[in-house]
Amino acid sequence: MQKMMKIKLVKSPAGQIPKHRDTVRGLGFRRLYQERLIVDTPQTRGMVKEVCYMVKILETDVNA
Repeated sequence: MQKMMKIKLVKSPAGQIPKHRDTVRGLGFRRLYQERLIVDTPQTRGMVKEVCYMVKILETDVNA
């Protein structure tokens, strides 16, 4: 079973650095306040860390 984490986009990427907008898009977000369940890997952790001011981590102990 893969470890998953649930994240939510709480700030709009409009007007942000283009690299950060691309990261938000890469995490699978399409609209504000959307929640996503993503695989907890070092790569996705790094993406979340880069845009930590725009996302909120809801759960980290979700198993799929």
